[in-house]
Amino acid sequence: MITLLFTLESLALGVGLAMDAFSVSVANGLNEPRMKTRKAIAIAGIFAFFQALMPLIGWVLVHTVVQKFKAFEKFIPWIALILLCVIGGKMLYEGIKCKGDEGVCPCKRISLSLLLVQGIATSIDALSVGFTIAEYTLMPALVCALIIATVTFVICFVGVTIGERVGEKCSSKASIFGGAILIVIGVEIFLTGIL
Repeated sequence: MITLLFTLESLALGVGLAMDAFSVSVANGLNEPRMKTRKAIAIAGIFAFFQALMPLIGWVLVHTVVQKFKAFEKFIPWIALILLCVIGGKMLYEGIKCKGDEGVCPCKRISLSLLLVQGIATSIDALSVGFTIAEYTLMPALVCALIIATVTFVICFVGVTIGERVGEKCSSKASIFGGAILIVIGVEIFLTGIL
């Protein structure tokens, strides 16, 4: 049954899960300061999709193959660390070697494949939320995922917008800053998962 407490808990889960995706959204906005609104919406949508999908996958795994999922769970922090450090390292490298006009890097477009990897990397730890919502039946689990997606979408859209505005003012260092953010997030997910 969907109650006010259920809605508040789902909103809190959404905010908690969206923080990594928010930071990556800021980094994406920094990396592409003149991004079209349509693309910012797409970025927020991809993060929202994965943040909703992963808890549902976790929920299904809890209800089907719990022991196998528990064995996989210890690899989640490592996967997030590797993916985000590779992406962040690439952005750092490109920002450092950039020799654009007057120190301003030419605009780098964020590809769909990069966004998909970012979406997976920032949401993979949400698989374990499947344990948190394990007592839900299918309909409340779907509603919870929808609330998480909505919260993530709004937070990530705001993050991209903030990144764009800051990126326009300091475009020569934006890629370096964005790459550093991704690496820090990867380390944070790793340390949180390990400890």
